[in-house]
Amino acid sequence: MDDIVKAAMAKWPNVPHCFGWLGLDARGQWYMRDDRVQAAGKFQEARGSLLQHEKLIDFIHRNYAADERGQWYFQNGPQRVYVELDITPWIWRLQPDGRVHSHTGLAAEVKDSLLDEHGHLYLVTDRGVGLVHSADMALAAEAVDAGTWSPHAVRADDLPARFNYLLSPQAAQAQT
Repeated sequence: MDDIVKAAMAKWPNVPHCFGWLGLDARGQWYMRDDRVQAAGKFQEARGSLLQHEKLIDFIHRNYAADERGQWYFQNGPQRVYVELDITPWIWRLQPDGRVHSHTGLAAEVKDSLLDEHGHLYLVTDRGVGLVHSADMALAAEAVDAGTWSPHAVRADDLPARFNYLLSPQAAQAQT
């Protein structure tokens, strides 16, 4: 986490959390969701505006984390901006040399692989579970063919509970 963020948290410890305003899609892209977009439906139905400002995206990446309830958020100064997830909290990018990086640029060590009923490939890593980016499926197929990964069958709906993450912190907040 950025030092400036830590300082802001110490200076203003009681800033209310923000829900519903930020989304992460299955390709590792961030979306800003204003009131109008949120009123149009959940993240999977109403994305919002694609973030394209590189410095803002880098800031989000450096300050992306999860709380004890499995709610992923971006620590924006003293405020937590909870993230609506399309599918998983991590989107994995495969490198030609076999390395795996998150959508935020962090290296990850693969522990297991999973394949759901829709044909989505997930990697379980030292950082948690995530979806393999669709553009990297040729590299993923090579890893499976080589025996590097042997995906186990899984139901997509079981992943959040199994790996302790919430797709919609906003929906969870509305229920409390």
